[in-house]
Amino acid sequence: MPDIRGFSLFARIGLICYAVVHLIVAWLAAQVALGDNEKADKAGALQLVASGSGAWLLWLITAGTALLALWQLTEAIAGHRHAPPRRRWLRRVTSGLEVVLYGLVAYSAAKTATGGSGKAGSIVAAALGQPWGAAAVISAGVLVIVAAAFLAYRGIGKKFTHDLDFGGASRRTRLSTERLGQVGWCAMAVADGTVGAMFILAAVRYDPAKAGGLDAALRTLAAQPYGQILLLTLAGGIAVFGVFALLESRFRKI
Repeated sequence: MPDIRGFSLFARIGLICYAVVHLIVAWLAAQVALGDNEKADKAGALQLVASGSGAWLLWLITAGTALLALWQLTEAIAGHRHAPPRRRWLRRVTSGLEVVLYGLVAYSAAKTATGGSGKAGSIVAAALGQPWGAAAVISAGVLVIVAAAFLAYRGIGKKFTHDLDFGGASRRTRLSTERLGQVGWCAMAVADGTVGAMFILAAVRYDPAKAGGLDAALRTLAAQPYGQILLLTLAGGIAVFGVFALLESRFRKI
């Protein structure tokens, strides 16, 4: 995609929207840990945005994250040409995963803006009603867990820094961004991995009520021994990812 100044600005706005959504998710996750009945998945976070600021902000989030998805799609198909050949395919796979991540946020925001829900749980429940549903949901769960493992790898190995340009930034800013990214990506890996495990559990037990998105996963964690501590820790990690995403909007190569 051409390096157009207007596109770059709009993409960075999209990254800021993406960061804000995760900061709200972290706040709602903390409410779940403390016994609040608020919904804590991304659709729930977007519902909170809608009630506080109106549909216009949801459409801004939709447009921004949709453009981010389009940008990463072009990167997945023909981008990262500056990378060594042996790493180029991995970078393109990463971009492909980001197409899914940004696309899901855009879809959820659009559904919320038009009065829908876009809940993962309802989609999984509908799939389980089909003859092929259990196999499809198990496959989806395995893919989500594999993706979560990749997110952890991306965080622990600081692979996300390949997409950042710290030109002009101080050493302290660079180190802080790297540490925030490591913690944040690992926290998102735990959250997504829990969602994937719940998909598989729902299919094996053939219980659509067990299926769900991040909200159901967080409530499951809260119900475990020491669940409140686990969930508050995870909420902190998601918040760290949100702060990292804000910094990413400044340093991301676009």
